[in-house]
Amino acid sequence: MTEGRVNDSNGCGLRRPVRYERRADEPPSIAAAMALARYYGDDATGTSTQLYEYIDPDALDSLFAETNRGDTRTTGLVEFEIDDAVVTIRPERVDVRPAE
Repeated sequence: MTEGRVNDSNGCGLRRPVRYERRADEPPSIAAAMALARYYGDDATGTSTQLYEYIDPDALDSLFAETNRGDTRTTGLVEFEIDDAVVTIRPERVDVRPAE
């Protein structure tokens, strides 16, 4: 899997948010999976939380894909809940925080 920069570690047990800085060439679905794995303290390849059970990864990636003119999308936000966490995806990062 790809490596990104995670600002906080294993937030779930401590109810701390996790911020994952996404590389420009990294699909948002991969970044979301990496952030969720870090939040739950899991390995990204063996996590029990499967992103596709909550949101369509291909649709998510297409929302942040380059435009027809080849421009990078610099705005936009997708937010959804997974179990006890809220996932917020922006073009440059993924945030995971406890649901209220």
